[in-house]
Amino acid sequence: MPQNTRFVSDPPEQTLGRLTQRVTDEIGEAIVTGNLAQGELLPVEADRVARYGASRSVLREAIKVLNAKGLVTAKPRRGTTVTKQSSWNVFDPDVLRWTLARNFSLELLTQFTEIRIAIEPHASALACDAASEEDIARIGQGFERMVEADRGPDDPLAADISFHLAILDASHNIFLARLKALVETALHFSIRYTGSIARDESEKLGIHEQVYRAIEARDARAARHAALKLLTDALDLMNQGAPPASENGAERPRKAPAGATTTG
Repeated sequence: MPQNTRFVSDPPEQTLGRLTQRVTDEIGEAIVTGNLAQGELLPVEADRVARYGASRSVLREAIKVLNAKGLVTAKPRRGTTVTKQSSWNVFDPDVLRWTLARNFSLELLTQFTEIRIAIEPHASALACDAASEEDIARIGQGFERMVEADRGPDDPLAADISFHLAILDASHNIFLARLKALVETALHFSIRYTGSIARDESEKLGIHEQVYRAIEARDARAARHAALKLLTDALDLMNQGAPPASENGAERPRKAPAGATTTG
């Protein structure tokens, strides 16, 4: 994936400034990939100025951002230290993006899909009651983009993502809406990964249409069921595409939850 990829729902870069964003990305990626170890002191400010080609004010702003994400802690006269992974805000889209872009982890992607299983079927059910006609039209437009992308003209990745984000919006739940950037980030990697595995694309489109039609019909039970199937199928694909467990005990992705309907 290209370095410093930004996504549709990311805050505009000018929020931080391009140079601040670049420095934040570089230090953040170095931390989550282990190039800057947990507990390690960052170089003194003068050395960082020389290394990143940025002013002191830019570096200080980048450190403030990383501190807010839980990756570093800065103390007067003691310097800036990389925190333990347990302190990182793993729900932050940048932290997830840095991790997956530089140190792809199928296990991490699998765990995030498990979180989506807990979120998106419920969002689909909520949308059946809360969605306006305009919301449902946007979900339909997302599905039509997927159909067009399957034929060639549209971007399959962007089309799929627009469908899922439209459902989160249609739930009209402010907490679910706040997860859009995180869901989008993970979807970029998830769809690219599962898309590299042979599957019946017409079946995938069919399940997306089931979700859309159920929301359109205001059938919460059917919407929840179809959304669950969509995600458990994705989880099964990750299992199919996973390499065997390594000699050092690396885990394969988990299987879909017991009782979930999966047909790949």
